Amino acid sequence: MFELFYHPIYTYGIDKNSTFPRDRYEMTKNYLDEQEIMINFQKPKLARFEDILLGHQEKFVTSFMHGLLTAKEKRRIGLQPWNEHIVNRTRYILGGSIGAMQSAIKRKSIAGNMAGGTHHAHFSYGSGYCIFNDLAICAIKSIKDYKYINNVLIIDLDVHQGDGTASILKNYKNIFTFSMHCENNFPLKKMKSDLDIPLAKGMKDNQYLDILQKNIETFKKTKFDLILFQAGVDILNQDSLGYLKISREGIKNRNKIVLEFAREKNLPLIVFMGGGYSKPIQHSVDSFVDLFIQCSKYANLIN
Repeated sequence: MFELFYHPIYTYGIDKNSTFPRDRYEMTKNYLDEQEIMINFQKPKLARFEDILLGHQEKFVTSFMHGLLTAKEKRRIGLQPWNEHIVNRTRYILGGSIGAMQSAIKRKSIAGNMAGGTHHAHFSYGSGYCIFNDLAICAIKSIKDYKYINNVLIIDLDVHQGDGTASILKNYKNIFTFSMHCENNFPLKKMKSDLDIPLAKGMKDNQYLDILQKNIETFKKTKFDLILFQAGVDILNQDSLGYLKISREGIKNRNKIVLEFAREKNLPLIVFMGGGYSKPIQHSVDSFVDLFIQCSKYANLIN
């Protein structure tokens, strides 16, 4: 069964006056509850300090957790105004991603977090709605904690480059970072992933899926033990921050390519929610619901 980590703080941990579309988490959960699908919802634990330090500078972590970041540092992160739940929200999101990682590895199946994919968080600062980089931390922790996890593949298909992930993991030779993103978009300054595929504005389904499939085929030639999938839906045509023209069906086909790759290679897979900022937000929610329904169906096929 597909284990999906979720906590209501994903929503209420963002202030109601923030411009960030916080309702997408609760809306996605409510829609999934209405579906006749097999999803085992799990409540995450608070991420431990020592796990956070796997990917981040102690000074930055301590400053954030004690409310000592400067106004400039907060602006770089966004999500403002911050409320009293922002620290625990951030720790629960990372805890959900770590829980999904542990579930996927132990059961050799798919597990996910209904948040996370915080790929803009760097070693010593947060950025672009991201505070702690759960992709980097989960990749490092999986190798540290499981002796049979030696090579990890990160597939980042959010519309924005995974700059923080690339920066944190640049010296980890056994973690391969792959980012396929819109070239002329945030972040302005890109970092170097192991493989970056910059895409032109306005790209549509067929070209996008063809590029993705060709790259996935090359990954089949390398031995990986674990896949981390940043499944942002901000590539959607209706997204306000995306600049690509991918349809809802195109995103489902994108997900299918990654899920079938994991099933073919019999690899555990962790799914991170990633970005989605359509106006109205319902378009993003629909694609998130599609994603998790697809994951629930593939969970039984991987075993």
